[in-house]
Amino acid sequence: MNSKVVIIGAGGHAKVIADLVIKNNDILVGFLDDNIKKNTNIIDSNKVIGKICECSEIQKKNPEIKFVIAIGNNYMRKEISNRYNLLYYTLIHPSAIIGINTTICEGTVIMANTVINPNTIIGKHCIINTGAIIEHDNKIGDFVHISPNATLTGTVSIGDYTHIGAGAIIKNNIKIGSDIIIGAGAVAVKEIEEPGTYVGVPAKKIK
Repeated sequence: MNSKVVIIGAGGHAKVIADLVIKNNDILVGFLDDNIKKNTNIIDSNKVIGKICECSEIQKKNPEIKFVIAIGNNYMRKEISNRYNLLYYTLIHPSAIIGINTTICEGTVIMANTVINPNTIIGKHCIINTGAIIEHDNKIGDFVHISPNATLTGTVSIGDYTHIGAGAIIKNNIKIGSDIIIGAGAVAVKEIEEPGTYVGVPAKKIK
């Protein structure tokens, strides 16, 4: 596609996003990060072109540049996207399988070996991580993180800002609300509406 991409963030997640940009034959312009001293062991510090607050000025000078927020925290992605009116990029790994009639909104990243089956809607600035399986007719809100090898079976609804842990399983035809954490390896077998952290098999809320 040869899009010019600036990555917001310079931590471990940004390293994966940079690899994805390169694999898509796009042009990695550089990183914006406020804590580069902490992150110099993660990426080449010479690729850091400024702080996050400089993104709007970069967009003005280079309107063709696209941005992706490479920060794992759902609420930080929301804060940045609300603060800055940028041209956000949607990144899909070449190995991902995307079904027909699937909608993937701006700023979302789809990692390697994911499967997203037909008639699924994925909101803005989501992370669909390595090897995740999202079956047919799922609806995923904004700023959601689906961790590696998590499985959402058919007709599942996930609310905004929710995090589904690595290897977790969400039963078909149920709704998981907003501001919820489903722990790694947990199995959700009924609807969960109340914000909080849920772990175990079946998943139960912890205090």
